[in-house]
Amino acid sequence: MLIEGILAAVTTPFYSDERVYYRKLEANLARYSRSLLAGMVILGSTGEAMTLSDSETHDILRTAAEATAPDKVLIAGIGRESAHSTIELAELAARLGYDAVLVRTPTYYSAQMTTEAVRNFYRTVADRSPLPVLLYNIPRCVPYEIPIAMIAELAEHPNIIGIKDSSGSLDRIKATVAATQNAPRRTVTVTPIFEAVTGRMLRPAAGATESATFIPAGNLESGIAVATAPPPPVLKTRSREVGFQVLTGSSSIILDSVQAGASGAILGFAACAPQACQEVYFAWKDHDLNLAREKQERLHKPGQRITAELGISGIKHACDFNGYYGGRPRLPSLPLTAEQKREVETLLTSMRN
Repeated sequence: MLIEGILAAVTTPFYSDERVYYRKLEANLARYSRSLLAGMVILGSTGEAMTLSDSETHDILRTAAEATAPDKVLIAGIGRESAHSTIELAELAARLGYDAVLVRTPTYYSAQMTTEAVRNFYRTVADRSPLPVLLYNIPRCVPYEIPIAMIAELAEHPNIIGIKDSSGSLDRIKATVAATQNAPRRTVTVTPIFEAVTGRMLRPAAGATESATFIPAGNLESGIAVATAPPPPVLKTRSREVGFQVLTGSSSIILDSVQAGASGAILGFAACAPQACQEVYFAWKDHDLNLAREKQERLHKPGQRITAELGISGIKHACDFNGYYGGRPRLPSLPLTAEQKREVETLLTSMRN
């Protein structure tokens, strides 16, 4: 699976009484689907996955899959405290049509998360997951930073295709790219302009079955004209080879990361300001480094303050300010104060979508 460009780490909307607001999730994803984002991650850290029940998790994954346009790469965050539960969620995501899964390191028994335990966990999940696996390194939330040497080792696994690194360290991104440059290359299906082809794009459209175009023989004999649905257009594809795909989770280093060999970014800040994040990547793709650097510098202060410091509450208010539904975070996280809200709005003044 090709995972390239900017992907938004999507928030989970709640009513004021903390029930999941599924209609707002659908509305947000419909709007992201009309953007130039490469895709979306559902139930990552920005999605408050750790605060959800199993039934809510299942319903959110199902709702998101149904609401997202087929041409957007769709990744499910499936981190759980056991390999068994993680694999069960991977199987659900596969049935729902997701393209890959994002797997964090278990955290509760942190003292037992030795190198051997972590390596075995990821290998076990990758062995049994029906979907390609992305490793997830997020040391500010998980008290374990995946060693570069282990990433290089896991990159040899045929079902581990990349990593989201949310350390915020450019040196670490560079080291990961260098350590995995000799990992096995995979042949993936892409469009004629080398963009990702998702599994949902290859599925037949609803109602596009043989029965939709079947004409009874009796009607042919009687000369009755029968209107039939046209056959679905054939999706033109081609192949492309990709290596181990490294994605940054920090909006502050998008440009430096892709220049160092990363394939893109998965960003909480892209949930509230997708266009601003995309502009950095597109300017880089167009080889306009001066413009890309200018766009990157514009992101630095808002991204740092809203995502790294104010966290989920900051991102959600920024979503509200920028035309998406954010709402309140689920307890124990607290909403922003009035002063903090004004600060977020000031930071985003030049980044309206």
